[in-house]
Amino acid sequence: QAQLVESGGGLVHPGASLRLSCIASGGTLSNYPVEWYRQAPGKERELVAATTNDGTANYADFVKGRFTISRVNAKKAVYLQMNNLKPEDTATYLCHARLITTRETQWYWGQGTQVTVSS
Repeated sequence: QAQLVESGGGLVHPGASLRLSCIASGGTLSNYPVEWYRQAPGKERELVAATTNDGTANYADFVKGRFTISRVNAKKAVYLQMNNLKPEDTATYLCHARLITTRETQWYWGQGTQVTVSS
């Protein structure tokens, strides 16, 4: 069973940093972009950052200059370094990737990791 598992969330003060991890198992990352989304209670899910197979990164305006996405294909891992966190960054962060298994290739969502920024 292929899956994505996120980790690294937590409760931090404004201005702090966190590093989120997304690890694929049961399959390998395809050449499609891998994406981090976030969803706060009562709000739409929104794209935070994406990285292509060659390492090109794109960011939502609200995280530019603060977040960095990186990808290590050999480890089947994608990371999101989050610096200078703000209360409005509070959300569940989810990884989205297309995985290749022996049976099929399809998109997967992780279960999410909670990030809470509060003083």
